[in-house]
Amino acid sequence: MTIKKIALLLGLFLLAVPTVFSIDNLKLNEHLDYGSDSLDGPLITGSDAQSGFVPGKPNYVIIYGEGCFNSKRQARRTVELYNKYRSRVHFVVIDLDVQRSPEQQQLVKLYYKGYIPHVLVLNGRGEPVYNQSGEVDSRVIEDLFNGSASQ
Repeated sequence: MTIKKIALLLGLFLLAVPTVFSIDNLKLNEHLDYGSDSLDGPLITGSDAQSGFVPGKPNYVIIYGEGCFNSKRQARRTVELYNKYRSRVHFVVIDLDVQRSPEQQQLVKLYYKGYIPHVLVLNGRGEPVYNQSGEVDSRVIEDLFNGSASQ
């Protein structure tokens, strides 16, 4: 096999394997009904929806269900935080209504308490600095990003 063929095969392989190092272009589902538990589809989409924990910087994790109006409101806050902190914080979006990656399964197993939405902030060493179910105000998370989660 020639070097060109090997390089081409390697390139195709790398394109087919989802990366766990970044999640980009988080977007909120524009059809969300914030006043009901309607099933509106995935709340948040992005180019790497199977991402897991990335060491070395804070990680924000949201665990949600598609038909929960509290999750919809937290999803809106999540995308707002992403737009402000994406260069400093790794965002992990876990939709309980779809198949999850092994990395996401591990996060669910370790931290999920059975209630949605669930928000988790891990510092760069993977230690939880916030781990609660229910909606959380963006200012609480921003304080963590600027304080204990940044360490």
